Amino acid sequence: MKWTHFAAASCCALSASAYAQSSVTLYGILDTGVEYVSHADAAGDHVVRMPGITGEIPSRWGLRGAEDLGGGYRAVFALESGFNTRGGDSGQGGRLFGRQAWVGISSPYGQLQLGRQYTMTYWAMADSDILGPDIYGSGSLDSYLPNARSDNTIGYKGTFHGLTVGATYSFGRDGAGTGNSPGQGTCAGQVPGAPTDCRQWSAMVKYDASVFGVAAAYDEQRGGAAAAANFFDGAAPFPLTSGTDKDTRMQLNGWANVFGVKIGGGWVGRHVDTQTPATPNVHSNLFYLGAAYSITPAFTLDGEAYRITNGEQDARATMGTLRGTYSLSKATAVYLQSSYLSNSSHGQYSLSSGGGGTTPAAGANQTGVMAGIRHAF
Repeated sequence: MKWTHFAAASCCALSASAYAQSSVTLYGILDTGVEYVSHADAAGDHVVRMPGITGEIPSRWGLRGAEDLGGGYRAVFALESGFNTRGGDSGQGGRLFGRQAWVGISSPYGQLQLGRQYTMTYWAMADSDILGPDIYGSGSLDSYLPNARSDNTIGYKGTFHGLTVGATYSFGRDGAGTGNSPGQGTCAGQVPGAPTDCRQWSAMVKYDASVFGVAAAYDEQRGGAAAAANFFDGAAPFPLTSGTDKDTRMQLNGWANVFGVKIGGGWVGRHVDTQTPATPNVHSNLFYLGAAYSITPAFTLDGEAYRITNGEQDARATMGTLRGTYSLSKATAVYLQSSYLSNSSHGQYSLSSGGGGTTPAAGANQTGVMAGIRHAF
């Protein structure tokens, strides 16, 4: 009995000692509002709704932590859960920690992470895409961009005198079988005899100075039995059933601060190349240019213009978004934004990435307006 008590006390003491060297932070964002979208179906009807997923910044809660290992090394982790403020349901296909779930080691030579994490596509666009994961942002024209994550992934990123290099490699980019983004299908991982099924890798080179920065990145997803690639809501996704099928994105971008105005822009080139004769190869080009200016310490005005071209499907769209954000405090802000999207005769892009359900008729244009509030903790 005495030995049992001593062992229990020793374990508690060791645990307390270990945790004393660690730090864990709970954080989160709640973001929602009310949205109006015109021509939200084939009949041209409008919709007024509280959208899912996001207004300005996707809602989430998370835990991140670090333990000092000495010599400049730290054990680090992140668990981040996305959710829909409108209904309280989980995002990312119902995953508990769908936004991030990784553990790794940070050192003077960079950080190594294992688990579900962002690909280099996300990090490369983080500074140049002014509106970011906004409901009327680049994700409206390519749903993968604000959802650039992969499961079963080894990732590395390090910054040295302004130069950042990074890479990820996934053994199965959608291990939970729920789809990483709309229209991408599922791709749980390698099966015996098919070593390239569901593989994904990405790489980035980025340089940032005090007033400007440039970045380049490459992201390649391989096919699998249930994988697919979608270009816009009005077209059926292309099946990517073979490990030799590829869905790749290349990008170049940059940003600069000019007289207090932040300007950012770039290009994302996407190639879907399949080995199935009945499935055509499709290439698209997305261009974006935006600017942000703080009119007062509490009020920021920003906007961005987008243009996507898709020759094989004869579909094009141009979109422009203007947004104003007023900070009520360090943690709380309100915003009002509006966007207009013009489709070509065969295009059915939707300007709202707020949970689907707003696909217009082919060639129809759309107007969107949203007023919302967000709180960070």
